[in-house]
Amino acid sequence: MGSSIIGGGPSQGSSYVPPPPPPPGSGIKIPLLFGAVAALLGASIYLFYQLSEVREEVRTQLADTRDQIMAELAKEHETSSVTIQTSKKNVEKLTSDVAEARRQASLLAGDAKQEAEKHADVLAAKLEQAQEQQAKQVSAVASDVSQVKDAENTTRSQVGEVNNQVSTLKTQQTATQQQLEKTVANLTTTIGDLGEQSGRIATNAKELAALRQLGERNYYDFKLAKTKTPEKVGDVQIKLTSIDPKKNKYTITLIADDKTIEKKDKSINEPVQFYLSRASQPYELVVNEIHKDSGGMIVGYVSAPKVQQSRKSTSQ
Repeated sequence: MGSSIIGGGPSQGSSYVPPPPPPPGSGIKIPLLFGAVAALLGASIYLFYQLSEVREEVRTQLADTRDQIMAELAKEHETSSVTIQTSKKNVEKLTSDVAEARRQASLLAGDAKQEAEKHADVLAAKLEQAQEQQAKQVSAVASDVSQVKDAENTTRSQVGEVNNQVSTLKTQQTATQQQLEKTVANLTTTIGDLGEQSGRIATNAKELAALRQLGERNYYDFKLAKTKTPEKVGDVQIKLTSIDPKKNKYTITLIADDKTIEKKDKSINEPVQFYLSRASQPYELVVNEIHKDSGGMIVGYVSAPKVQQSRKSTSQ
């Protein structure tokens, strides 16, 4: 078993061993916090840059789509012009043939005249059919052009929506960053029950979320009622022993590293500090709320160092 302790007082049934003095530079320092905020600002700037690149890419895609649409329109116009001109020539020729057949029929008599008139009727039927076909071709070309224009309008609408989404993301990111900076600036530090300078203390769920976003330590929130057996929270087990709601006081028992220690008459938002053999920096427990309902309950969190060490390396 390691020789490290988890608290500042003696363990029950064993000799008291003082906590190891933290090495130079241990603990959460305010400059590190400012460094984390600077890192967050850098991340925000990077996100803005990425969003700008997305918007530029969308603009490029819009330009490419517009060029494709204009090419399709030009192609449709060229095709329709050739088709309509060909159809027009056919109709003009049939019209001329019908007129000539009618003229020749009027000059003839008897059976020859009847045959000429029949020929003229056949040509007239072909003329009518050609005119109908020409009208359908014009209608089809107009429909194709309309579809291409509709596709262009749809693309413009989609690009507009993307631009709006990018602007909304930028606004939300700015608001979130400003709120985080404001929340972090309002957090306080104090001296813990072991005499060590604490890190930033969260007094509610919103402030705890801001600490998590900073990412300097690991946080484990809890709601503990009075029970006969301790409950595991992060790397330790905690048992709520008693509460005094009128004075906002509570007493708990901590179990870790095969050691048991009592933290007695602690206050709301007071950093309760203890050491584990796996880390050179102290752990901190903070209770934000005390409830007398259901026999008593405390609400808070445990703050653990991110850098962990093995028992072997700690004890050497």
